[in-house]
Amino acid sequence: MNLHRRLVTLADVARESGFGESTVSRVLRNQGSFSKRTADRVAAAVVELGYVPNRLAGSLAGNATSAGSQLVGIVIPSLANIVFPDLLRGLTGALDRTGFQSVIGVSDYDPDREEALVGALLSWRPAGLVVTGVEHNPGTVALLRAAGIRVVEMIDTDGPGLDLVVGFSNRAVGEASAAHLLGRGYRRIGYVGHDILRDLRAGKRLAGFEAALQGAGHGLIDREVVAEPSSATAGRAALDRLLDRTPDLDAVYFCNDDMALGGYFCCLARGWSIPHRLALFGYNGLDITAAMPQPLSTIRTPRLRIGAVAAERLAAGGPAETIDLGFELVAGATA
Repeated sequence: MNLHRRLVTLADVARESGFGESTVSRVLRNQGSFSKRTADRVAAAVVELGYVPNRLAGSLAGNATSAGSQLVGIVIPSLANIVFPDLLRGLTGALDRTGFQSVIGVSDYDPDREEALVGALLSWRPAGLVVTGVEHNPGTVALLRAAGIRVVEMIDTDGPGLDLVVGFSNRAVGEASAAHLLGRGYRRIGYVGHDILRDLRAGKRLAGFEAALQGAGHGLIDREVVAEPSSATAGRAALDRLLDRTPDLDAVYFCNDDMALGGYFCCLARGWSIPHRLALFGYNGLDITAAMPQPLSTIRTPRLRIGAVAAERLAAGGPAETIDLGFELVAGATA
């Protein structure tokens, strides 16, 4: 991404639409008289150029530039999972040390809401913007490309980035998880997860996991996917349903540690020995699962470091690049 790209202005929209700046301004503020044809042409120009109105211009007057330059916008998909608060801790701690202030939005894994949040944050003319993952709506991509600021995409390196990408390969996480279970002799493996159409990174992990199984001549025996957000409660109920349907599984791969913790409780309630009757494998390496009577077998991700590196590179500038910080397989005691 060209970090010195000129910001799209009202004059650019006027030139693209064929109207004067005063007309374009009236349309964008929805004040005064103008025809539907005029409004449609201005709207088309705004989309084409990725223009975002400058909210600072009216509210901060002559201090707009200096105020805006201290802001960093952050869009994350959730606060319910400890993963994202950990990322924020790394980000905000490093940003504070460099003199920046953060403004945070939560998309709830909704790409349309992410696009709306990106547009709202860009209207404050931030110095940079941090988003999650490398897949976004075309409208979000257009806004980020037109912004002329540093853009950081976090926690996924599987795909081309817009500017700076900091994270790890989710597909490789799935492959490593499968290799561990296969290496321990498990063959009748099931899966418990949440909606991979919303959580694209969970989908990449599952794809890597299944590819590794297939490469070894195996496949998932059964799966249980819930529509609700991941939680220990959802994981326990989902594993119960899976085992009622397919009781002869010897291992279950979970989309994350929250769900795996619920799976552990499910096995305790059934009186099943872990891992002898059923092995469990998670993802994230949460502190609570390390403190279980049998520490969870899982993948530990460098969340705090990802946030800190993202903030440091954003503040330092430099060329577009992808920084893969890797992950750690934790053997644990459940698989």
